[in-house]
Amino acid sequence: MSAPYKQIITVDMETYWDTKEGYTLSKMTTEEYIRDPRFKAFGACIHEYGSDKQTQWYRGEELPRILACYDPATTAVLAHNAQFDVSILEWVYDWHPCFIFDSLSMARALRGVEVGNSLMKLAQDFGLPPKGNAVYNTNGYEKLTPEMEKELAEYCAHDVYLCEQIFTRLAVGYPSKELRLIDMTLKMYTRACLELDPNMLTDAILEEKENREALLQKLGVEETALASSPQFSALLETLGVVPPTKVSKTTGKETLALAKTDALFQSLLNGEREDVALLCEARLRVKSTTERTRAQRFLDISKRGALPVPLSYYGAQTGRWTASKGSAINMQNLKRGSFLRKAIMAPQGHQLVVGDLSQIEPRVLAWLSDYTDMLDIFRSGGDPYAAFGAQMFNIPGLSKESHPDLRQSAKSALLGCGYGLGWASFASQLLTGFLGAPPVRYDMAFAKKLGVTKEDVEKFLDWEDNIAKMHSIPHTCTEKELLIHCMAAKRIIDIYRSTATPVVDLWNMFGQLIETSLYGGREYTYKCLTFKKEEIVLPSGMSLLYPDLKRTKDDKGRAQWTYGADSIKLYAGKITNNVTQGVARCVMTDGMLRVAKRYPVKGTVHDELIAVVPDAEVDDAKTWVLAQMTMEPRYLLGIPLEADGGAHRRYGLAKN
Repeated sequence: MSAPYKQIITVDMETYWDTKEGYTLSKMTTEEYIRDPRFKAFGACIHEYGSDKQTQWYRGEELPRILACYDPATTAVLAHNAQFDVSILEWVYDWHPCFIFDSLSMARALRGVEVGNSLMKLAQDFGLPPKGNAVYNTNGYEKLTPEMEKELAEYCAHDVYLCEQIFTRLAVGYPSKELRLIDMTLKMYTRACLELDPNMLTDAILEEKENREALLQKLGVEETALASSPQFSALLETLGVVPPTKVSKTTGKETLALAKTDALFQSLLNGEREDVALLCEARLRVKSTTERTRAQRFLDISKRGALPVPLSYYGAQTGRWTASKGSAINMQNLKRGSFLRKAIMAPQGHQLVVGDLSQIEPRVLAWLSDYTDMLDIFRSGGDPYAAFGAQMFNIPGLSKESHPDLRQSAKSALLGCGYGLGWASFASQLLTGFLGAPPVRYDMAFAKKLGVTKEDVEKFLDWEDNIAKMHSIPHTCTEKELLIHCMAAKRIIDIYRSTATPVVDLWNMFGQLIETSLYGGREYTYKCLTFKKEEIVLPSGMSLLYPDLKRTKDDKGRAQWTYGADSIKLYAGKITNNVTQGVARCVMTDGMLRVAKRYPVKGTVHDELIAVVPDAEVDDAKTWVLAQMTMEPRYLLGIPLEADGGAHRRYGLAKN
């Protein structure tokens, strides 16, 4: 593909800020900051990248004239943290470059998400002159003195120099596909077009408030009593319930277990006593403010303009997107079917075509491991989660329709088991609920169905480590009930490992490659992956990074692998998880780039993309988008891919 630009200009904007007024990017999102009436651009430095021309400083009022000298249809922009600089160019100066380069995004992908990638840190790491600090002298000044402006201009020009030097180093061998993904990601934000429904958001905020107040009135309690853990404990005691406790991991002291994620609190919330469950629900309504906070943020954005979708390219180690740091909006966490999703709309005359890769991670894992039985289920259009659920719960014919909750638990188990999930973690997750699954506690009848024998129990009890693990699991069970639950969880893990032997073989191979390749440096190619010293190269040309890999010992003296400054543990299951997610991301991004050739892609959530399509083209576009997403990649020959989706003006109604 030929470059969509003829020249690149490097841009660095300098703007007014005031810590006393709270008007700073540390207190506000980029969207809030730029769209605020107080926004003022002092000026910008611009340099034609690759030329021997001088970097020039232009005042804010000069920029419209200067930008008019560059044809946006053929001009690309380079910046460090381009989301900020290009948003100003587009929203304030109505100048829209054809392509965006971002040295921050590139650094995050090539160096890892765990290390610092600020301009200051990169300059230091690359042996470049240090970044200046003149910008701090402008704090609170709406008008600069000539001396301050001169100092700021020099500071800004130096930042342009650093950005170009860093970009030049990072760009060597950087895959062109990935550069296009950076451009696409940034334009989801800078070229905002998604609308928000203020009426729906206002009604939802009001309804939530009314429901919360009605519940409080029914219970006859105040918000403060529910929000305060000691007062809530007292309320539980009036109902004859002993407040649940846990041992704090940070202090080692006993503390109240009243958080949403606490298994003991969940047991009260989902218990048989309606009065206790209702009280716990009321506490969650008071304490969990995420939904109404998000609704208010969306409502505020709707008053300022279209919705910029804030995503970080290569926000995760595997290359997956994450919410932009400091954006205060996480599109990845909007609940399916929620009013927040429904409040997001396509612009007038358009609809949102949503495509979602179905079960991409277990498909990739099955392909990588040559797990033919699982691949056959996918090829026949079967449901692997339901099939495993039938085994897991001993319910022949279990389906998404007949047992949706149990299938969700089976889905969670299957995904976890595929990455080496241990029985203790599995047992704990079952008690608390995970991946949207309801809490589950296995009883003796179920354990017997799974084939748990007296000999299994005796063997289990002989292992001191097992007993210690069992008692580290938060619970409200008797010791006997906990034992039964743990044995059932272990049996399910055993069922998976005995049937999914190709996956187990894959773990063993990856475990060996930690020693020989990631640590020893012996290059090894397996299917679409290349193992090298401290990295695994993916089909995209990007790598999973494991810097500073070391062989260490755990607190019991057992050998283990760690990497990075924070000594992150590395083991076969983690490698399997990382590789599977990394390859799945390659499939997803290939589809996104194909779709983007015809329609603008304005969002992605996990394995889902959101494209904006004119009304007249929607019917054909739905089929075409799914076809692009399921096109078999050359590096995954034989993998059965599937996607589903739909279309609607409202995002929340585009796909059931």
